[in-house]
Amino acid sequence: MSGLVPAETLKDYIGTEFEPSDWLEVDQDRINQFADATLDYQFIHIDSEKATPLFGSTIAHGFLSLSLIAGLKAGGIAPDNMTMAFNYGLDRVRFLTPVNVGSKVRTKAKLLSVDEKDDGRYLVKNEVSMEIEGQEKPAFIAESLTMFVTG
Repeated sequence: MSGLVPAETLKDYIGTEFEPSDWLEVDQDRINQFADATLDYQFIHIDSEKATPLFGSTIAHGFLSLSLIAGLKAGGIAPDNMTMAFNYGLDRVRFLTPVNVGSKVRTKAKLLSVDEKDDGRYLVKNEVSMEIEGQEKPAFIAESLTMFVTG
């Protein structure tokens, strides 16, 4: 189940695991652009010669992988009378497996909680994980918060 639901039924979906996003290949150009944007030029991300003995190749920044939550839309639900939604933050993040250059990744989500706030706002917490094609452990597991405003 993914999509829009009546706001009063959001809590009925707690525990629901949603469809994963499409796969995305993490290439060196994306990693380099992230290094430029964040000024994080640690060799494990940008120097294949030095990184390969440690990881088999360069690896994506953990925060690059985490930032892909925004673009790799895993399935989920939202109130049908939503006027806007915004990123409210993260409660917990654990980086478990490096994402090697050339890997394909996707995200998946599980609804953990729904807190109704004043003025038709709903704070929704999802457990979001990033799968790496061919790997048993995910790249990360995060508790992602989204604020939905209805009206």
